[in-house]
Amino acid sequence: MTGGQASIARVGTRGSLLARTQTAMVVDALGRLHPGVTFETVLIRTSGDRNLREITGAFVVELQEALLRGDVDLAVHSMKDLPTARPPGLTIAAVPPREAREDAVVSLGAPFADLPPGSRVGAGSLRRSAQLRALRPDLVYLPLVGNVDTRLRKLVGGDYDAIVLSVAGMRRLGHDVDPSTGGSFGFEGVALVVDVLPISAVMPAPGQGALAVECRAEDARALALASALGCAETACAVAAERALLAALGGGCRTPIGACGSLAEGRLHLAAVVAAPDGSRLVRGSDTGPASEPEALGARLAARMMVEGARDILAGCA
Repeated sequence: MTGGQASIARVGTRGSLLARTQTAMVVDALGRLHPGVTFETVLIRTSGDRNLREITGAFVVELQEALLRGDVDLAVHSMKDLPTARPPGLTIAAVPPREAREDAVVSLGAPFADLPPGSRVGAGSLRRSAQLRALRPDLVYLPLVGNVDTRLRKLVGGDYDAIVLSVAGMRRLGHDVDPSTGGSFGFEGVALVVDVLPISAVMPAPGQGALAVECRAEDARALALASALGCAETACAVAAERALLAALGGGCRTPIGACGSLAEGRLHLAAVVAAPDGSRLVRGSDTGPASEPEALGARLAARMMVEGARDILAGCA
C-alpha cells in the first residue's frame, strides 16, 4: 500500500454460521491491525456444507482452490478441518490464539454421568463416540451431522437425549459456556445443560479450538497482513498435534485425540487412539523442547503405533 491509498484484501470463508462468525473475528482483528486496508469477506460453499460430510478436506478444498485461483487472498479454517498434507502453493500464514479445546455433552437436564442407561447421544466423530463408549458403554451413540444450530435443534426436537459439541464452537457463537465448568444456556426457549468433559477423559481432536489463516505461499502482502495475528504458543502446540496426526496416518474422521501444552519452554503432548467401540484406548504422552514440535509429535506417534495404535487404525481403514 502506497501513497495513503486504501487497499482491499479478500477473505474466504465457509457459509456456516460458525465459520462466518470465526472469519468475522479474524477480519475484525485484521481491520484493527491494518486500518488502511479494507477486508472483504467472500462466502464459498464447500462440498462438506453441501453434503454434510465430515471427511478429510471436505470443508476446505474449495477454499484452497479459491486461494490458488486468486479469487481470495486469505482463507479462514477451523484447524481441525485442515488436512495435514499441504497443497503445493499454499501456506498457513497465522494461527491466532486458541479458544477452549474441550468437548462438552449438551443435554436437556442431566450431566453425562447421570444420563439414564440407553440414552441416545449424538456424536459427530468416531473420536468422540469411541472415548465416550469407554466411559459409558450403556448409552446409545448415534451419528450427528450439521452445523451447531442444526445439532441443537435436533436435540431440543427430541432426536437425541444429549449431543456432544466443542466448547470453542459454542463460545464463539455466543452461548454462555464456561470452558472449565460448563453451565447452561437457552436455545429456542429450551434450557440446556452443558457438561464439559475433562481432557483426561475425552481427548480433543488435533487442532481443536484453533483457527488457521491460509494464503498463497508467494503472496508476500497477504503473509504480512496475516502474520501479526499469530500466537506462537498456539502454533507450537498445534504443530505437535498435527505432526502426530500425520505420523499416525489419520484424518478428521479417525479416532485420534491430541493435546499440546507449553510450560517454561517445554512442550508436553498427550494423545489417544481409541477403538471405535471403546473397547481399547492406547494413550501416550511425551515432552520435548518447544522449538521442535514436529519431532515430538512424530516421536510420540511412533511409540504409540508400537503400543497398539497401528492395530486400531488398521481396523478403521
